[in-house]
Amino acid sequence: MTWAGDSSILLDYVKGRRGPESVKLTGRAVRLIERWLEHSALLRKHARPEVRDELWLRLRANRFKAESGGHGYVVSGPDPDGTNLRAKDTGLVARMGLLDDTGKPLQLHPSRIRTTYLNTLSRKGWTGNTAIDPNHSAAVEGDRYLTAQTPAQMDAVEAIIEESQADILRRALPPTVLTQEAAARAAADLPAEAARLGLTDGALSELLTGERDVFTASCKDPLSGLHGPAGKPCPARPWVCLLCPLAVFMPRHAANLLRLRAFFARQYRQMTTAEFVAVFGPYADHLDREVLPAFPPAVLEAAAAAVADTDDQIPVRPEEMTV
Repeated sequence: MTWAGDSSILLDYVKGRRGPESVKLTGRAVRLIERWLEHSALLRKHARPEVRDELWLRLRANRFKAESGGHGYVVSGPDPDGTNLRAKDTGLVARMGLLDDTGKPLQLHPSRIRTTYLNTLSRKGWTGNTAIDPNHSAAVEGDRYLTAQTPAQMDAVEAIIEESQADILRRALPPTVLTQEAAARAAADLPAEAARLGLTDGALSELLTGERDVFTASCKDPLSGLHGPAGKPCPARPWVCLLCPLAVFMPRHAANLLRLRAFFARQYRQMTTAEFVAVFGPYADHLDREVLPAFPPAVLEAAAAAVADTDDQIPVRPEEMTV
């Protein structure tokens, strides 16, 4: 430990898994060291010369009373009696009488206890490192703590990864917006437009005539099962359509899109920023940046006249209503 000025300390140490390291201590850490030096000053006077300059000192009970009249002696470094962690665990289990479900002495796993404790901290709003151990890479921690053990588990993990990647790709696609001119072209050129949108001629006709309308858009396939059971009507909330690849936005939907934007504004006033971003953030951002700018200004101006700042015009549940 080397003083670097009056208010900082350069601390050199050896970590078993990595070797020699150093860190510069300031602020509260320096004050803690100063208090420890004051606290250990009396003990340091009675230490042997070879350990007197060590930072961490402690008094160890003397097993051989003849050496020091029955008192302990000052030591530093690892405790010879505490180097066997498993032995210490066994002693704790014996003293506490800890048994597992079969009645045998409980086997403690320090790494699992540590992982569980840090996970509990993260659920309480802990803002430390995202990794369990900052000395491990994400790959190492994933292999150590999250590795699937059976082929079935591996298949499930792969399926989750594939679904997540597909969802990210779907959200990155630009929205499908048909203006009056685009709708007229689609009606005049049904086969080509249907192929572009991935629809049959009949489905495209239903989209253009409004037979497949939901609140926010027209749906290419309401029974696709993308957000619910396949073969049944989609149960998604109105704002989910904003990021759905099956949604087709047309001029007749402009009023409802503006009502949804007003709903987001009311929710933002009554929620914290973190809550709003977590629940509505991606949808509100996509609406303002991608969907509405695709409509001509005249369409939005005409639709705005029919929009009222109230929940009565939006199909929301009682728990979703704004104050």
